[in-house]
Amino acid sequence: MRRQELLRVRGRSVAWVPPLLLLVAIAVADYHTIGEFRMISWIVLVPGIAAALCGVWGTALFAVVSLVTYVVADSAWPHEYRAGRGDFVLVALGGILAVLACAIRVRDEHRALHMRDVTDTVRRTVLRPLPPGWGGLDHAGVYLTADAHARVGGDFYDIQPGPHGTRVLVGDVQGKGLGAVEAAAALLGTFREAAYHEADLATVAERLETRMIRHRGHTVALGRSDGDRFATAVLLAFPDDERQAVDVLLFGHEPPLAVGSGGVRTLSAGAGLPLGCRELAPGPPGIRRWHVCGDETVLLVTDGVTEARDGAGSFYPLADEVSRAVAEDPGVAEPARLAAFVRDGTLRHGGGHLADDTTVFAVRRAPAHRRPGGEAPEGGRLRS
Repeated sequence: MRRQELLRVRGRSVAWVPPLLLLVAIAVADYHTIGEFRMISWIVLVPGIAAALCGVWGTALFAVVSLVTYVVADSAWPHEYRAGRGDFVLVALGGILAVLACAIRVRDEHRALHMRDVTDTVRRTVLRPLPPGWGGLDHAGVYLTADAHARVGGDFYDIQPGPHGTRVLVGDVQGKGLGAVEAAAALLGTFREAAYHEADLATVAERLETRMIRHRGHTVALGRSDGDRFATAVLLAFPDDERQAVDVLLFGHEPPLAVGSGGVRTLSAGAGLPLGCRELAPGPPGIRRWHVCGDETVLLVTDGVTEARDGAGSFYPLADEVSRAVAEDPGVAEPARLAAFVRDGTLRHGGGHLADDTTVFAVRRAPAHRRPGGEAPEGGRLRS
């Protein structure tokens, strides 16, 4: 797809230009050579170049044109050296092979595009698109996978409005691969139901813990080796009865940051264990309510940000970098700008290399709160 974009000018394909220029150049060079050294045999390269750039019919056309050009040029000067029948067979065979190679290339490209569509569907299922102002929150999310060829991984986030307020979940499933994606999808499905129906945030947490344990039991029954998988997460609740409040519950995850014109502060809570590890310390997780000003944005990140290292092995100083940026420009605290700033800072600190999947999610109350699911002022959302 990237190659096709580069071979378009004002929406029109120019893939035919390189093989055409090569064809003309070989014909001109052959005209200016004498004796037994003839350039016309090099024309076999033309359909080969076309096979890499053009479609099947375009490649076939260049194969025919190259063969015709060879015959005309080779017989135009009967008193000089001719390449002969051997090179004619070479040009004809090269054209046939180029068409076959092009057909295989086009088939593989169509298959790759189909797989990308399937992957995009999976990504939209796991990380569903969030409408602007969803649940009365302005929001912005950045999701980057450590695998450059993957489009979805074990990080997850979502917003679920409901009759008991708006809940937010951000987390990271341990491990990589399709198993991590499957676990993330299971947790998000449970969150979307429990966050809507359950009035108590601790009950939502219990439902998530139970779902993680059930999922692990299912994988063990299938004979898979990821039966000890767990997930770290942050669960937030924005209650309808108190606009400047947020409840925080941690499952072994980095606590969120409140970012505003007054600086950056940590919204800590009880030191809960990751989802799937409740048997190590039975009991309900600790929930803490924090006061959050109207201009403060709650910033949540996964360990792809906090564990990003530079060449010297130093971790990315997230809080310090955000504090400095907000001090210079308070507008950085807006969700869309804040998410973009952390994304760019993480990539810059790691030299463009990601050691783990990276998620940055920023939320704050919309200026004018409306009922969950109704119209709300536009928020922002960034995608990698």
